[in-house]
Amino acid sequence: MADNSVGILGGTFNPVHRKHIEIAKAACSQLCLSKVLIIPSGISYFKDGTGVLPGEVRYEMCKLAFEDDPRFVVSDMEIKRPGNSYTCDTLRELISSAPGNTYYYIVGEDTFFSLETWKSPEIIFKSCVIVVADRDRADRERITRQIRIYEGRYNAAVRTLDIVPDTTSSSEIREMIRKGEDTGDYLPPQVAEYIRKNKLYL
Repeated sequence: MADNSVGILGGTFNPVHRKHIEIAKAACSQLCLSKVLIIPSGISYFKDGTGVLPGEVRYEMCKLAFEDDPRFVVSDMEIKRPGNSYTCDTLRELISSAPGNTYYYIVGEDTFFSLETWKSPEIIFKSCVIVVADRDRADRERITRQIRIYEGRYNAAVRTLDIVPDTTSSSEIREMIRKGEDTGDYLPPQVAEYIRKNKLYL
């Protein structure tokens, strides 16, 4: 394990759920990372914010979800940053504070195919290794073609995680909570209790 190999798992985390934890653990083990930064987004320029809980609440849920494993560090850097959250700015800030680290930015398949629509994709590809999670084995050829495109256009470094895909979304979990359905298969118990206690998503 290299002390300077750091994963980044960002997202809205609205709410954080078991699949997020599984992805972080897979990244640590398969990529031999020293730690994974869990970074809840501030204001996403891809979403209108409807139904998204305040950053501080999502940050608290993430802390609860990852509190039992010291390899995971929850950061509020995007929540504290004013204005929209841009991954290129997050990477700049991280590299400025720890220039000796190698960063592995973990994304799902849908996000992987849309990276060129993000702000300053050339900075993102230059600043980190992209890691594709939720890998669907049946879609491996399509992913491989996109990796080659990114390598050719941006000299990108891309890795993949072998992990069982999960089609359950945070929006589906929110709907289950609203209906009073059992979310035990999807939410860590401490997160489920926090949501219940604070009457979230109702």
